[in-house]
Amino acid sequence: MSAWVIRGLVMAVLHGAAITLLAKYAVYHPTDQALPVSLALAVLVGAAALWSALDAWRGLPDRGRVWFIAALVAGPVAGILYVIGRAVFVDQTGVSELGGALTGGAAFSALLVLIPAGLGLFVGGRIGRSQRSGEEPRA
Repeated sequence: MSAWVIRGLVMAVLHGAAITLLAKYAVYHPTDQALPVSLALAVLVGAAALWSALDAWRGLPDRGRVWFIAALVAGPVAGILYVIGRAVFVDQTGVSELGGALTGGAAFSALLVLIPAGLGLFVGGRIGRSQRSGEEPRA
């Protein structure tokens, strides 16, 4: 299985699960959503940034393209998983929600993978480069 498929599907499952859990939480706590939303965003951003930094540190070939395609895959798949998860676990949402999930929701999920992954690739590349060059660390 290709690297972008694995990364895209894992990120899509993470995003779909997080959005579904936030929707379920909103049903029971409609006015208290700031902390759960912030924690969910932190986990999603951290997962993409850490995984891409590890890819850059390990020297995965063509890692920029892998994460770009993974973000494009993660967006729509996360939207579909969100609609399915919301229909099953939250409020029997119908197919009418699929349009919004595949446009705005998919774009947001794709950016929420792409931007932290780009940052992770930059940082991971810097960490790997300084250790490979044999330079002594600065104090």
